[in-house]
Amino acid sequence: MAELSVRAPAKINLHLEVLGCRPDGFHELAMVMQTLDLHDRLHLQTRSDATLTLCSDRSDLPNDGNNLIIKAADRLRQHVGRSDLGASMRLEKRIPIGAGLAGGSSDAAAALVGLDALWDLGLGRSELLHLAAELGSDVPYCLAGGTQLCFGRGELLEPVSLPEPLPLGVLLIKHPEVSVSTPWAYGLCRQLRQASYLEGETAFEQRRQALRQGPLLAALQGQAPWPPLQNDLQTVVEPEVACVREGLELLRQAPGALAVAMSGSGPSLFALFSTLTEAERALEHGGGALRAGGFEAWCCRCSGSGVSLDPVAAADR
Repeated sequence: MAELSVRAPAKINLHLEVLGCRPDGFHELAMVMQTLDLHDRLHLQTRSDATLTLCSDRSDLPNDGNNLIIKAADRLRQHVGRSDLGASMRLEKRIPIGAGLAGGSSDAAAALVGLDALWDLGLGRSELLHLAAELGSDVPYCLAGGTQLCFGRGELLEPVSLPEPLPLGVLLIKHPEVSVSTPWAYGLCRQLRQASYLEGETAFEQRRQALRQGPLLAALQGQAPWPPLQNDLQTVVEPEVACVREGLELLRQAPGALAVAMSGSGPSLFALFSTLTEAERALEHGGGALRAGGFEAWCCRCSGSGVSLDPVAAADR
């Protein structure tokens, strides 16, 4: 039986701007997203009985059709008209759950990429991205990865041209007992900020263009110092969630931090540093206070790619 493994990386939001409401009921967003080298791993093996099975090392994750991995696998079979295809899937979970790091979306993207290779379907990138967009707003980005402008619901991608891969180190923290519901965060944002929402495509495009030409992209390209990071969901979540307030304050005290923000709808928080070594030093300096506050912490690097076949598995094909 054929088998392979796929890496599914986490992401952070370097910018998250809620522009307004769309006719389909979703929010129109303008974001800059960045992948990290913190990743889940999805192991795949063919089955001859046309069934899809999933297991993981986390008892709090569903293994049935409620999991995006199963949904992605089933949607891929439907797309190619091959209900006879089967796979056993095993997930090694390393990305915190319910953290605003797109772990579930990345796992779904990993299922698409991995099963396309495992079943030898030969689908092109644009076809996989189309399927990814059907599964969730973050799934196309997780498939593509790197440093990207993300518009619409998050599915419209524009790669950021960088002179070299970002050398940044990231100190990432999350309180393990706290999660934030994404629908709740967006609902609260609508409730508190709707009066300032933009209306219409012309206004949306003006904000997109301002982001393309703004100080954040200049900083990413090494042409300007780092500005404060914007996350419109942080402005509504931070007053409501104590560990977000406390964690942001601890990260702001970290020596050498270039910028500090919440990722997505939270409650994961991060600080950026010029190198991984600087991030590790900051964790060593502030680790006691983080542990006292109940936080888990990871040091990782920014990554230039999204989901990918394990190098050993790719070499064997």
